[in-house]
Amino acid sequence: MKLCKEAAGLGCKMEGVRWAFGCGSWRPRCSEWSLAARCVQDEERERIGRFIFAKDAKAAMSGRLMIRKLIAEKMKIPWNEIRLKRTIKGKPFLANPVLNIITNLNFNISHQGDYTVLAAEPILQVGVDIMKTDFPGSTSVAEFFRIMKRQFTDHEWNTIHTAGDEWEKLDIFYRYWALKESFIKAVGIGVGFDLQRIEFHVSPLHLQEGHVHKETIMFLDGEEEKTWAFEETMLDDRHHIAVALGKQDTIGKYPGEVQENINQEPSQFILLNYQDLTSSAITMAPEDPMFWKNFEGKEEKPSRQRKMPV
Repeated sequence: MKLCKEAAGLGCKMEGVRWAFGCGSWRPRCSEWSLAARCVQDEERERIGRFIFAKDAKAAMSGRLMIRKLIAEKMKIPWNEIRLKRTIKGKPFLANPVLNIITNLNFNISHQGDYTVLAAEPILQVGVDIMKTDFPGSTSVAEFFRIMKRQFTDHEWNTIHTAGDEWEKLDIFYRYWALKESFIKAVGIGVGFDLQRIEFHVSPLHLQEGHVHKETIMFLDGEEEKTWAFEETMLDDRHHIAVALGKQDTIGKYPGEVQENINQEPSQFILLNYQDLTSSAITMAPEDPMFWKNFEGKEEKPSRQRKMPV
């Protein structure tokens, strides 16, 4: 989604942003959840309240707080004046009229596993995806791969099947999935895109936890895409993050400027806590005790039948 790179009168260039929040380990107290609920729009709060499981509600809530934090701190729009809407494909965007904007800042959110992550860039298109390595819940790994056969190319499946044991195969599978989703989200392609059109040649084969790698390359319809770059990092030993960075189809970008930003030093993800999420917050609604009661009664997540190896 697009915001602004530089607001008139601020005189400061916005930098890329990489944030992560541990929504899976967040056990909000009544005061925390109630405050968070008061700091989002009515329709956002209603949507979050409809989730069946607490894990999904926490992921959605932290994502909305992240977006508002980004806009409030980078664009200097007061938190309670930010108006977010959704496109027909469900993506959030800033609906406030913003004047004298030089270029656009793109942002993207992903939540899966135990984290919510946000990536934002002042010049480049950006898409982010996070995937947690885990066993499929009710089927074998072989059957799971059979079902997903059409999502990857022969080259990618060969890399997966030669990775080692089942856990190592799943690990590279979810790495590929994060890469593909990051690109799809960056360009805004919806359901129906043939994922076999994009092929990733991953490098290095094993990612180092806490280090941002940028060696992986993408082929689209058999041709290397040199105008796209991919940042990969392991947030911990099970969570892959992929950030897709590419050229925006907008006027006013100089090719050299775009290429320079694609080749820029990759940014580390900063792990935020609850206080960070709400540090710029301004309440927008009165406290609703029933919203906490609704959340308190939810199960954390659906049960799983298989566990990770010891």
